Amino acid sequence: MKIIVAVEYARQVAAGIIDPTEMIDTADLDRFYVPDTDGDAHPSWMAAVRKKGLISGDKVPLNEVAKGMIRFSSNANTEYLLDRLSVDSVNAGIKRLGLSKQQPLYPFVASLFIGQGLTIDQIKAMSDEKYMAASAAIHNKLKTDTAFKRSFKPVTLDMQRVWSDRLPGGTTREYTAILKKINRRDFFSAAEQKVMDELMEGILDIPQNREWLTHAGFKGGSTAFVFTMAMYANSKKGTRTELAYFFNDLSMWESLLLQAAANEFHLAILRGPATRNKIVDILNGK
Repeated sequence: MKIIVAVEYARQVAAGIIDPTEMIDTADLDRFYVPDTDGDAHPSWMAAVRKKGLISGDKVPLNEVAKGMIRFSSNANTEYLLDRLSVDSVNAGIKRLGLSKQQPLYPFVASLFIGQGLTIDQIKAMSDEKYMAASAAIHNKLKTDTAFKRSFKPVTLDMQRVWSDRLPGGTTREYTAILKKINRRDFFSAAEQKVMDELMEGILDIPQNREWLTHAGFKGGSTAFVFTMAMYANSKKGTRTELAYFFNDLSMWESLLLQAAANEFHLAILRGPATRNKIVDILNGK
C-alpha cells in the first residue's frame, strides 16, 4: 500500500502542492514510530540518512522521508505522509489508478493501539468504519500527545494476527496494473514519473544493476503472517517485466524460507526467459 501513498506524493509534488526540499523535523516522524514493531526499518533509515549527511539540525528533506517509506519501508514515515498528504487524498488516488478491489488506507501504525485493553473478540466485532475511526483518533493522539505512545504494550501474536488481517487489502492483478503504469511510462505526467522513478528505483543506485537494467523498482511488505512483493524492470535487452505476489497465513518458518529465496527468484525471472516461461506454464496449469 506504500506504493499508493508514493503515487499521491508524486502527484502533489508535480502539482506544486508540497515541496520535496522542505525540511521536516525528525521529531514529527518519531511521533509515529513504535519501537520493535517494524523490524527496525525506521531506525535503519535514520542511520542511513545520518551517514549520508542528509540530516541538518534534526531536520531531513521531505523527499528523503518519502524515500524512507519505499526503500526502507519505514512505517513511521508512511504514517507521517498519510497525514501530510491527507488520507482522503491518498484514497482518492485509488480511483484514479482504476483499482476496484483495493480497500481504503488508514493510519495503520495507530491501529496497533486499538487492541490495548480490548479482547480479540471485541476487535473482530468492530465494523470496518468503527475500526478505521478508532485508528484515526489514535493517530491524532500520537500526533499531539508525545506521552501517549509510552502507554503502548507489546502485542501478542494472536492480536498481531487480527491486526494483520485488517490491514488494507488489494489484489496482485491490480498491483501489477500499478507497476505497468510506472514501468511503461504512459500514465503519469513527466513530472510525476520523475518523482516515482526517484522513489522506487533505489536498486539502480548500485552500479552493477545499471549495467543491465534501464529501469527497475520494487516494494515488499510483511507481517508475522504475510509476505508480499511488487516489482518491475526494463532490461537493456528490451525485456519488460512486472510481477506481484502476495502470501498470507504463513508460519514463521515459511516466511523465513520465502524471504531467503526471494532475491534469487527475482533475478531468475529478470535474467532468463526459461524461468518466466516455466512460471507461466505453472500458473496456466501445464
